[in-house]
Amino acid sequence: MEKISFDNLQETLFHEKLDNGLSVYILPKRGFSKTYVTFTTKYGSIDRTFIPRGKKDFVTVPDGIAHFLEHKMFDKKEGDVFQKFGVLGASANAFTSFTRTSYLFSTTENLYENTKVLLDFVQEPYFTKEKVEKEKGIIAQEITMYDDNPDWRNYFGTIESLYKEHPVRIDIAGTIETIEEITAEHLYECYETFYHPSNMAVFVIGAVDPEEMMNFIKEDQKGKEFSEPEEITREFPKEPLEATTEKTVLEMDVQRPKFNFGMKCNRTDLKGDEMIRQDLAVHLVLDILFGRTSEFYTKAYNDNLIDETYNYDFTLEKGFGFAMVESDTENPTDLEAVIRKTLSSQVENWTVTEADLERARKRRIGQFMRSLNSIEFISNQFTTYNFNDMNLFDVVPTLEKMTIDHLKDAFSTISDLNSHTVMTIVPGAKEN
Repeated sequence: MEKISFDNLQETLFHEKLDNGLSVYILPKRGFSKTYVTFTTKYGSIDRTFIPRGKKDFVTVPDGIAHFLEHKMFDKKEGDVFQKFGVLGASANAFTSFTRTSYLFSTTENLYENTKVLLDFVQEPYFTKEKVEKEKGIIAQEITMYDDNPDWRNYFGTIESLYKEHPVRIDIAGTIETIEEITAEHLYECYETFYHPSNMAVFVIGAVDPEEMMNFIKEDQKGKEFSEPEEITREFPKEPLEATTEKTVLEMDVQRPKFNFGMKCNRTDLKGDEMIRQDLAVHLVLDILFGRTSEFYTKAYNDNLIDETYNYDFTLEKGFGFAMVESDTENPTDLEAVIRKTLSSQVENWTVTEADLERARKRRIGQFMRSLNSIEFISNQFTTYNFNDMNLFDVVPTLEKMTIDHLKDAFSTISDLNSHTVMTIVPGAKEN
């Protein structure tokens, strides 16, 4: 078992890759009574075209199948797995993102019994035609609920306006039409391809003895049979650099317009140290240009262009990346103009100083250090970083080494005017 010490953060991570390919990470936290365990596969909504395990040709599966599979994993012949966790005093959940599917629980008791339940139900698929058909109605209701959510529509509408070909533009849950195409055979094919231990990771954090837990997981995996690990071949369409749509306006049942300014990232082929530096550098640039101490924020707030819903963020994964600046506003046109002016002024004359960088760096480090008090934050972020060959605990050292040139270079990846879009949801008749 590998022991990795991060002395500056006073954290020690234990890691071992098992014979079946499963990566296990354990992070004991002193002073915590709760333990949080995740079992995650590197498989998300964008993985729609791939070569199935044991085959030679590409297939394209219906949109929304990763999310559908997540739902069905809890439904076993003997009943709902949530009940097992409840009896053992654990709170369980799962989620599907663009790039991964994670199953998890938190508990203060029966840690090993709950871990056994987690490992077993994720590694024992059970799909039937009848249960798949029943699930379609449940997920259709979920899709309809999100379709009626203006914030959700604003977020995904922005991504859809940015991306023309890449499947990140497709809603994670798919559509009512695409989930109707899903069969039990589809689910088994996706499961056998993406749920192999070699494509998965277990992360345990909290009140845990690392040696005991590692031995427990190793013994559990020894008692199960798996095929030999195989490299998974995925295929993604070529994506143009420019945004697909410059402006989109949607009428919904809202009190005030919802505005979102999207910026498409033109450098998404990174991994490891380059990727973490790019990710953090763009976040620092956004903090400096659009943070609550920026000139933009002061003007936009004083001119009543933004309110308490104001937010900005950046997402970067292998193959796609985008930044967003959003707020409810009565003046979307004026807000757009101020954002565009803020960006174009830096394109014409880069004014970010060492003092700006130092302030933003200190804020980011402070926020990150506070986040380390949350075992949920560490667990979910660690796996995201890990699947992109990054280490969550390299955040602070990378921030400390950041330079103005890094920020200027990162800004250039989101500042192309042709890669921007505006999504606005305005008050109007509720959609059918």
